[in-house]
Amino acid sequence: MPATKEMIAAARQAASRAYVPYSHFPVGAAFHTTSGQIIQGCNIENASFGLTNCAERTAIFKAVSEGIRDFDALYIFGETKAPISPCGACRQVLAEFCPAEMPVFLISKDDEVMETSVGELLPYSFTELN
Repeated sequence: MPATKEMIAAARQAASRAYVPYSHFPVGAAFHTTSGQIIQGCNIENASFGLTNCAERTAIFKAVSEGIRDFDALYIFGETKAPISPCGACRQVLAEFCPAEMPVFLISKDDEVMETSVGELLPYSFTELN
């Protein structure tokens, strides 16, 4: 599945909604579902930094809470020079809800795109099969 302009724009738009008064580092995520829906999420910070939530987890938790669990791609946008990559916690949550072969598109502020997959981001992930 190639990256699409629509999904890159959706991830960028999600980043514009980020609540980042401490880091000033907005990140946006946009899941594409098998039914064609777009589920967006942004990072949401908290003065107690451990309570901050990443864009990827915001998007996936939002989807799952609405009964949506059939994802076929994820786009992650950051105001970064190189394409941004999800943190370890997000990688584990992705491994819980997404197939290992699902494409993940990492996007920089200049719309440079790097394609990877859930399995490539977290090989040997902890799953219910372990």
